[in-house]
Amino acid sequence: MSEKELIELGKKNAAIKAIEENLKKNMILGIGSGSTVVYAVEKIGEMNKSEDLNLKCIPTSFQSYQLIIENGLALVSLDQYPEVDLDIDGADEIDKDLNLIKGGGGCLVQEKIVASNSKKLIIIADFRKDSNHLGEQWKKGVPIEVIPIAYVPIIKRLNSLGGNSVLRMAKMKAGPLVTDNSNFIIDVDFGIIKNPSELNQKILQIPGVVDTGFFINMASNAYIGQKNGTILKKKKN
Repeated sequence: MSEKELIELGKKNAAIKAIEENLKKNMILGIGSGSTVVYAVEKIGEMNKSEDLNLKCIPTSFQSYQLIIENGLALVSLDQYPEVDLDIDGADEIDKDLNLIKGGGGCLVQEKIVASNSKKLIIIADFRKDSNHLGEQWKKGVPIEVIPIAYVPIIKRLNSLGGNSVLRMAKMKAGPLVTDNSNFIIDVDFGIIKNPSELNQKILQIPGVVDTGFFINMASNAYIGQKNGTILKKKKN
């Protein structure tokens, strides 16, 4: 098997195990974003069809909105169900304490809103995302969503905190990437991050910052697909 195939197998195995161990009837589910979540929603759709689990799903992005519809699941909103039983999401990196970097796909604010209103956040990922400290594996920086008018002074402030900041540009159009909330994203490379909680608080105090890609002390469990096909299960201490 090629490296790419092993990665996909790891994602799929982690997603299936996470769903089999955590999904229950009548749940309100948060559906995250990213490539790993695709496998999770497919599994949820299969189980729902065979057992009629009466699930209600809240998307965190346009991608997850489409996944919910395509897999025949009931689409609802946080307005209707402000308390979520289980949130299933991926991550760009997971440290030894289950702190996360998220937002590589640009949906960090909606993902954090749903996660923060969930009784349980389960992360599914492959072996490339598993680190001792944040910044070891994920080299693209911590995504920070910002109000567009403030992006230049915010970049200066982030750099003064020891970061190397880059405004994320759109792939298929000229100019910056615009989030679902009509904001910009700045990706900030801080190197190895020993104290993500402290750094997160400093960034959140900068006027114009909407939120950060740090998910501190939010995940309950992580299911990490290994190269050999097994699943490493990490639990919050």
